[in-house]
Amino acid sequence: MILSCGEALIDLIPSATSERRESFVATPGGSPYNTIISIARLGVPAGFIGRISADFFGDQLYDNLKQNSVRTELITRGNEPTTLAFVKRSKSGEARYAFYTNGTADVSFSPEDIPDTLDGSISCIQFGSIAVVMNPAGETIRSLVKREAENRIISFDPNVRDVLIPDRKDYVARFEELCSYSTIVKISDADMDWIYPETELEAGVKRILSLGVSLVVVTRGADGAIARTEKASVRIPGIKIRVADTVGAGDSFHGGLLSWLHRRNRMNRDALRSLTSAALEDALLFATHVASVTCSRHGADPPLLHELPAELQ
Repeated sequence: MILSCGEALIDLIPSATSERRESFVATPGGSPYNTIISIARLGVPAGFIGRISADFFGDQLYDNLKQNSVRTELITRGNEPTTLAFVKRSKSGEARYAFYTNGTADVSFSPEDIPDTLDGSISCIQFGSIAVVMNPAGETIRSLVKREAENRIISFDPNVRDVLIPDRKDYVARFEELCSYSTIVKISDADMDWIYPETELEAGVKRILSLGVSLVVVTRGADGAIARTEKASVRIPGIKIRVADTVGAGDSFHGGLLSWLHRRNRMNRDALRSLTSAALEDALLFATHVASVTCSRHGADPPLLHELPAELQ
């Protein structure tokens, strides 16, 4: 099973507009949340650990996990409100966010919400995004992945939201610490530019590998993706589609990547380190198709396995 850890929030996405005001549709979201939905829809056993509000938005988040066959026994329900993220689309379809996180349930995720031991069926813990920069959730997640790093694959997506980061230097130090506990780092080229602004992409990838990471994957939007291990290196182009928006695209890519590894019994360190260039290319192609379907639809709405090309299923 793959377990996701981090924020579960409500994305408020623009709907139909009038001359006087803009309306928003409330949809479940949050980077780790979107990723685990993607994994479950691709037929891989999936679970979520975190703190979700007992308010009606929290009910929406919780029920959506259940409806998508995501295991929920490691979720704590709290009286705190649900985090809200207003999404604004640019003309190109790129998303901008405004977050409302003060005293919310997912930010309040604490050590008391984590069991002393995790089920042995959990082969991978996926985490990242805004939850790692806000306490107590950030410190709780750091402690969890540090504790479990020797026993399971740890997959990290920083999914940088700079509006929530007051100190770049402090964040980069935290990012590199979390990388040192991680087996896989999935990161966008925009996040690489923000974290290492004076470093070429290739040098940034090597820096992350030097922290003990087995596999680094960089998504590059319409330009495709690259992947690196110590032994293999591949680059694939993007898939041309009509983009509705990019909300959840990177999350569904991450879900596709982890699902491919799970389905092909590659979810262990030795298998990751020995991935050939051909295997890496197959993994990237699968994940890119998953993300492309998400981009063709409004909001974070990753595909079911049967919606992908037959040769990838």
